[in-house]
Amino acid sequence: MQNRGVVDRGMRARSEWLRPGAVALVFTGGVLGGGAREALVASIPPGAPVPLAVLVANLLGAFALGLLLDALAGNDSRAAARARLLWGAGLLGGFTTYSSLALASTALADTGELWLALAYGLGSVLGGALAALLGMMLAGAAKRRSRGGGESDA
Repeated sequence: MQNRGVVDRGMRARSEWLRPGAVALVFTGGVLGGGAREALVASIPPGAPVPLAVLVANLLGAFALGLLLDALAGNDSRAAARARLLWGAGLLGGFTTYSSLALASTALADTGELWLALAYGLGSVLGGALAALLGMMLAGAAKRRSRGGGESDA
């Protein structure tokens, strides 16, 4: 059966993250990312109409994730897979906090600040997408430069 090898590889790839070593990498990164987020929250004084620390964490995390994923794109090595687990799913997953974004947006809406809640939520998501895109573009440019293809595409 010709497709069996493809199915077996796909099932193996999906179950890789269930291995104890993979779980440990995500856990370790998550602890570090959550700690870094809490340090950021503690360093930004409250008082703004929206939780700035959450916004900053989400935008920085999206940018860093864009950098990481583009830097590792096409690299199927074991080291790259571990980096994705530790740094991507773990550290950046723990650092960003879209659950707090949802909670803050809901709290703003509940106080009657519907436009501010909408702007905060949409701004965070769209800003995160743009930050990730910027990170990907910078990583791609760095890859091209390191390969000697630093000429402009324009």
